[in-house]
Amino acid sequence: MEQRSRLFDSVVVGGQLLRNRIVLPPLTRSRATDDGVPTRLMEEYYRQRAGAGLVISEGTVIAPQATAYARVPGLYSAEQVAAWRPVVEAAKRDGAVVYAQLWHVGRQSHSSVQPDGLPPKGPSAVPITGYQYRSPIGRIPYEVPRELTTADIAEIVEAYGTAARNAVRAGFDGVELHAANGYLIDQFLNDGSNRRTDRYGGSLENRTRFLHDVIAEMAHYLPAERIGVRLSPSSDWMDAHDSDKRLLYSTVVRQLNGLGLAYLHLVEPEIAGSTTVDRPADSIPTAELAGIFDGVVIVTGGHDQASGERLLADGTADLVGFGRLFIANPDLPHRFLIQAPLEPLRHAGIYGGGPEGYIDYPSLATSGS
Repeated sequence: MEQRSRLFDSVVVGGQLLRNRIVLPPLTRSRATDDGVPTRLMEEYYRQRAGAGLVISEGTVIAPQATAYARVPGLYSAEQVAAWRPVVEAAKRDGAVVYAQLWHVGRQSHSSVQPDGLPPKGPSAVPITGYQYRSPIGRIPYEVPRELTTADIAEIVEAYGTAARNAVRAGFDGVELHAANGYLIDQFLNDGSNRRTDRYGGSLENRTRFLHDVIAEMAHYLPAERIGVRLSPSSDWMDAHDSDKRLLYSTVVRQLNGLGLAYLHLVEPEIAGSTTVDRPADSIPTAELAGIFDGVVIVTGGHDQASGERLLADGTADLVGFGRLFIANPDLPHRFLIQAPLEPLRHAGIYGGGPEGYIDYPSLATSGS
């Protein structure tokens, strides 16, 4: 007797019933306008992938200062909110629940894209040295960031709240806080990038304060049960170094318990940014951190249908994200359901460009298979 697929079991997230446990995770594709306004291309892209139970938008910046790269969308202007509405409606058309991922890159930005033309700001004046910034003219060194003042921090916290309010106005069902991949919140968490001596640095309590300030601010505009948090506990991508990753992230997860959040979204140890790497020596098993959290857990990172089914069967995850597979297979849930072959990923067009490599991957219906 063939074993029933757990990926197609329904599940409740944030008080909403999801028809399956398949997640379209956040995937930066750089198809917004230069002003961060969503486009008709994005509307079609999300419409194609609306078979997921949960659709999480690509990283969406909360302010002009929060970005690092061209043509990523924002949620800080009225024009952006208006342009997101048809995109969200397209993603919801087949019954998906849709969350917006809210993003601030911190020190991963560069003066060339900062509104004031000065180096970006971060928790401390500690530059990224193990990587280079991807500029239009090629790879260049990261700059020494300006240390955020407490007034700066308060402004950023307020911007997260405004972006959460704008997400609701745009029709999103909830928001995911991007606290992974060495971006701003992760920079506050890790002691390698946070050398502050005030209430936002030093002890674990202080280094996690910014995360909790942001969650509390967003909760003014939507229920906590509609807020998810994404972490990459084992990644040192973009110099996300900490002297004790296990203590740090087990503390963070325990602190999130009791807040009544929608979910915890964990990135697997083998993923660094958007690439697959060797598991770091100090990596923390995803199952270990998932076991600490008392709510819904999403796991993303290099999975296929078989490994996704195992995560659900052993209780590590409640939902599974499929990033690269979903880029190349817009009808991925249907292909999983009928065990159809999967299209390979084409590297051309992953970041930026037009329809090619974005909305021209065939579904079984359009290919006649």
